[in-house]
Amino acid sequence: MNPHTPHSKLEHLAQEQTTAQQHTLEQQQTIEFATAEEMIRHDAAQTSVPPAVTERLRKSVAAEPRPQRPWWQRWLGQPG
Repeated sequence: MNPHTPHSKLEHLAQEQTTAQQHTLEQQQTIEFATAEEMIRHDAAQTSVPPAVTERLRKSVAAEPRPQRPWWQRWLGQPG
């Protein structure tokens, strides 16, 4: 098989283009974070919560009993 056939040149060009696109994509996805909290916030912004999970969480929080006093008064031992 002749390595200079048009078919092999097209395959080579397509492979080079794919490699270039992957390299560009990798450069765009590289992000450095100063803190772990910053990384978690970025990840949370990129991740969507399924509606079923959102609804279950909303119901769960609504079912929690309300405290008689704010948490900081209970923590400090202050009367309510």
